[in-house]
Amino acid sequence: MRIIGIDPGYAITGFGVIEYEGNHFKLIDSGSIQTKAGIPLPIRLEKIYDDMMELIDKYKPDAISIEELFFNRNTTTAIGVAQGRGAVLIAASKTKTPIFEYTPLQVKQGVVGYGRADKKQVQMMVKTILKLEKIPKLDDTTDAIAIAICHAHSHRFAKPIE
Repeated sequence: MRIIGIDPGYAITGFGVIEYEGNHFKLIDSGSIQTKAGIPLPIRLEKIYDDMMELIDKYKPDAISIEELFFNRNTTTAIGVAQGRGAVLIAASKTKTPIFEYTPLQVKQGVVGYGRADKKQVQMMVKTILKLEKIPKLDDTTDAIAIAICHAHSHRFAKPIE
């Protein structure tokens, strides 16, 4: 099963592409879609959409897993992140790729085995599970990979967003 994990945002959208076969993981690609501050939001969202379409076309995933939004502080940031998430959802919908969403608690539970794990614990487990030499530079990338791993562990019970 090929999975693209997404940590949505409008400045930085992290992605991680993994293969999951017979309880074995392999990292295919990871990185981020970045947009520059000061550019009009519609142009930034278009870039996220276009880059997602390229990722989907290149890797032909069986599923896309994305973090469900949870914000308790800055609503302005939440709105921007939600709009970036929307660009990803439209790309998945356009390509008929099933999309699954997971809360941060579910991701931590699925990767570390403990829903209240801290960021360092998640990073170390991503590194260990994928047998990486080092943790990816951007937190957004590591989070996206973790979201993909979470789906690999949960896919038998998960229902796609409709």
